[in-house]
Amino acid sequence: MSKEVVEIAAKHLGTISAYSDKYDADLLVKVPRNLNREAYGIDENNLPFVGYDVWNAYEVSAITEKGRPVTGLLKISYPCDSKYHVESKSIKLYLNSFNMHKIGKTAEECVESIEDIASHDLSKLLECDVKCQLHRSVEWNPFSDTLHIPFQGFVNIETLTDLDKIKFDTYKSDASQLEVVDKDKENLTLLHSDLLRSNCRVTNQPDWGDIYICIDGDKTITPESLAKYIVSHRQVSHFHEEICEMVFKHIYDAVKPDGLMVACLYTRRGGIDINPIRATHKSLFEEEFILPEYINEKTLRQ
Repeated sequence: MSKEVVEIAAKHLGTISAYSDKYDADLLVKVPRNLNREAYGIDENNLPFVGYDVWNAYEVSAITEKGRPVTGLLKISYPCDSKYHVESKSIKLYLNSFNMHKIGKTAEECVESIEDIASHDLSKLLECDVKCQLHRSVEWNPFSDTLHIPFQGFVNIETLTDLDKIKFDTYKSDASQLEVVDKDKENLTLLHSDLLRSNCRVTNQPDWGDIYICIDGDKTITPESLAKYIVSHRQVSHFHEEICEMVFKHIYDAVKPDGLMVACLYTRRGGIDINPIRATHKSLFEEEFILPEYINEKTLRQ
């Protein structure tokens, strides 16, 4: 583990943290993205992908000037070409510091203030444009146009092959597991798996997720080899964003596709789920997935 990560971890991760009853932007911690990119040959100045980190925070609340609680789901979105991503425990502590913070005369003013303050603080921290929107259950309509169902048409690899016949014996990310073959048809390869498991880079706590992969070109990956490759991350320790970029780089180097999209939708931990998405072209992912005004329908394990 690099010295930078140790220093970053020392503030919150792996420690017992008291929840502040006062709003405190200084709780936020940023992580340089190049800590992992350099190890996998990803050039910061010439990224092979575009993309975003999409966070859903389910435990966001503040109070109005009269003490009325206002709660909601805060969707946060920022681009992957920023120099930093936010450390997950720090943002949990930061958002909880709003809990007894009095802002706004009405619930509507309180919501706007939370959005404005969070967007400002995170944008300043990460040195990029961070967008935030708070969704309240009193206004939520599951049949509204703001509910987005992502990754329709993706096929679970377990329906394409019998995993019980495969021997899984590698649990340290192994790109050599990927078997590239010619496509029978020219349409997109749309694959999904809920077998993704990795570990926090600092605490080694397990992170569970669903992974979605879109491959455009005349080559693809066999479902059997993709399953073995995904499972090979089971004892790998990285941040969520790093896993997504590592998988993208491995598949891109193996297949050399015309287009590629990788999205990792992680199970929430500490009231927050993290969903990085990377693609060769922005057209390969739906804009609604990243826009804060839309709520993405959850996977079974989110």
